[in-house]
Amino acid sequence: MNIPFLDHWRKRHGPARGAAVLVGSGPATGAGDDPAAAGAVAELLGECELLRAHAAGEGVGLDDSPASLEALDQLAPRWRDDEETVLRLGNDAGLYLGTVVVRTVPGAVWEIWPDGRPVVRLASGREIDVVTAGRGWAADGAPELCHVYAEAAES
Repeated sequence: MNIPFLDHWRKRHGPARGAAVLVGSGPATGAGDDPAAAGAVAELLGECELLRAHAAGEGVGLDDSPASLEALDQLAPRWRDDEETVLRLGNDAGLYLGTVVVRTVPGAVWEIWPDGRPVVRLASGREIDVVTAGRGWAADGAPELCHVYAEAAES
């Protein structure tokens, strides 16, 4: 399986470890029809280490629920002075948003575009570029993560 963003992750973390759990209502398109691969992709996308550490430092627990997105939206954006942190935190925020959508919105699944970008495909066929939304949230506070989630849940 060739998923470009995995190569970058492997360089930082080494080979994947642990058991994979299928998250969502179907396999990620980038993983083909292999549920184990889809679960591994979903688990990898849901790590969001920097965001989880930052939120924990602010007293916010991330439990992969829509309420946790609202809590993130309430954080004071102290990270905006550091461009690298904005980018990394924005990526994590987008992946976390996607994880919440895939785990809680019926029919939502991860899809990996040919360029390696992860998006969430809703049951309606609509695709959400969650990383772009997360980057906007980290840099400008808009769109709020809970609003992107609400739109996805309505689709």
